[in-house]
Amino acid sequence: MTTTGEDHAAGRTGPWWWERWRSAALDMGLALVSVLECAVEGYDFAGDAGIPAAAGIVFGMLAGSALLVRRKWPIAVVLVSIAITPAQMGYLMGIVGLYTLAASELPRRIIGSLAGMSFVGMLIVMFVRVRQSTETNNSDLGGWFVPFAAVAISIGLTAPPLLLGLYVGARRRLMESLRERADSLERELQLLAERAEERAEWARNEERTRIAREMHDVVAHRVSLMVVHAAALQAVARKDPEKAVKNAALVGDMGRQALTELREMLGVLRSKESVALTRDAVPLAAVRVAAAAAASRAADESADGPCLSELEELVGQSAAAGMVVDLTVEGAARAYTSVIEQTAYRVVQEALTNVHKHAAGAKTYVRLAHRVSEIAMQVENEPPPELGVASSARLPSGGNGLVGMKERVVALGGVFVSGPTDAGGFRVSAVIPSA
Repeated sequence: MTTTGEDHAAGRTGPWWWERWRSAALDMGLALVSVLECAVEGYDFAGDAGIPAAAGIVFGMLAGSALLVRRKWPIAVVLVSIAITPAQMGYLMGIVGLYTLAASELPRRIIGSLAGMSFVGMLIVMFVRVRQSTETNNSDLGGWFVPFAAVAISIGLTAPPLLLGLYVGARRRLMESLRERADSLERELQLLAERAEERAEWARNEERTRIAREMHDVVAHRVSLMVVHAAALQAVARKDPEKAVKNAALVGDMGRQALTELREMLGVLRSKESVALTRDAVPLAAVRVAAAAAASRAADESADGPCLSELEELVGQSAAAGMVVDLTVEGAARAYTSVIEQTAYRVVQEALTNVHKHAAGAKTYVRLAHRVSEIAMQVENEPPPELGVASSARLPSGGNGLVGMKERVVALGGVFVSGPTDAGGFRVSAVIPSA
């Protein structure tokens, strides 16, 4: 795990401007060595300049202590080292100051300018010192030796710390960039995980809604017809035994069909248990499992779901329950995708179920139209002949039938309209694109 910038700032434990006590101890140690060096060199400078030795030592100690603030003000340290270069002191300060300056975040033009100034100052001092040394020792090395030695020493004292500082600064910036990139990737992964969890929760809600809709569409129609046939059976049991036997057989057939469809639905529900367990363990894996399960479910539904060819049988079941149904089909029948045929079938099925519930005995018209780029269906019933007939079967209503039909149609890009007619009946219309 990486640390963010806030955590990095909060992790500072050193005093003042130091991030760590180790850095403070290192700078204090370097400053102490620089103070001692400048004090010794200040003593020699005082003798050459003709000032009191104590003044030269104090001056050297004050100048050498500037190395203590090299991390906070590297420019000041380099300027101090350049200023005391003519006094032939502060060599350690100049080396460490150039390294710190090059490793800092300052612009390259400032680093180059100060490095050039330090090199020129060091070159002049080295030229003077080498020339004095050769004259004192009466060395006859030629006129080329003095400038060559001055340039070589100046480069040796300025180039290595400058190059090392540039390398360390570039490496530090690279590590900081990698750290920020790792932080950004970590935040993106966390955001993706949260979005994946949201998508998984949305998928679970959609699955619950789909299962509830399927349960309503599949079972409500069968059970409603069973209740209607049971009420008719009770009414004709003594008057017409033959019709009572026929109604009893119909009730049994519909009950078996309802049980078969319930078993299939419960099998789908049981298959979700492994998905739920995987979701609790690994949310991202649950998304993959849920997607695979959804694809498998879609394939199963495409193979086993109802189709428009079974519409006459559906209407016949309602007619057998005593409903007067008129089925009209316009246009040439053609093949549609399974989901379109299932949706059209469910719309007609639920509309007929609502007629059984709320307008028992009313004449109903079912119209199906095959158009060029769409399929349209309409189920309209007349007012029930007697107000008391609808309540005789005591069919409950959950209020979800119209909502489920609309959800199915809108999900396919279609249009769904329902409402009472001027004659006192009720009409359900839906248009689904065939593409």
